[in-house]
Amino acid sequence: PLPGVPDLLKTLSESGVHLALATSSHTANFKLKTLHLQSLFRSFPDDQKVLGDDARIPPGKGKPAPDIYLLALETINSGLSKKGKKEIKREECLVFEDSVPGVEAGRRAGMRVVWCPHPQLLKEYKGREKEVLAGLANGGGDVQVKEVMEEAAVGGEGKGRGWPGRRDDGWAELIPSLEGFQYSRYGIRK
Repeated sequence: PLPGVPDLLKTLSESGVHLALATSSHTANFKLKTLHLQSLFRSFPDDQKVLGDDARIPPGKGKPAPDIYLLALETINSGLSKKGKKEIKREECLVFEDSVPGVEAGRRAGMRVVWCPHPQLLKEYKGREKEVLAGLANGGGDVQVKEVMEEAAVGGEGKGRGWPGRRDDGWAELIPSLEGFQYSRYGIRK
């Protein structure tokens, strides 16, 4: 796993943070990639793991579309609702991503994003980090993102900080490593 991930998942779990997994990997590939990391992935309840070939995700709606993150949130809220607990809002979510399409998906979902890319990927996007963090690195522009968001009924005018697709809006951040993650910065108590 990426450095810092085991401690991050342990701390989040122990802090009572609700976790869901949203990966573009299809079931067979996910099993191959995670076979040696079973203890790590036990942090995610089975009903809160959304894989790339999940039948609930419409065809053509994988990352960078927001559907996978919205479905992951739905799995969390379904469990909370059954227990009579308050549901979590999109803007209360924090997405951890290593991919560029994943950052865009998280932004389109109206969620905060922490981008922790592989060093080689970061080199490929050198000078374009702000575009990535805004969810605009795949050739889209502010107008295109606005149209996608309106179609998906995500966000809304006047929302300011949380409106995906704006550079330097504080809703996405690049960190080189998850080691020493600053939980308090995101309102998470250790």
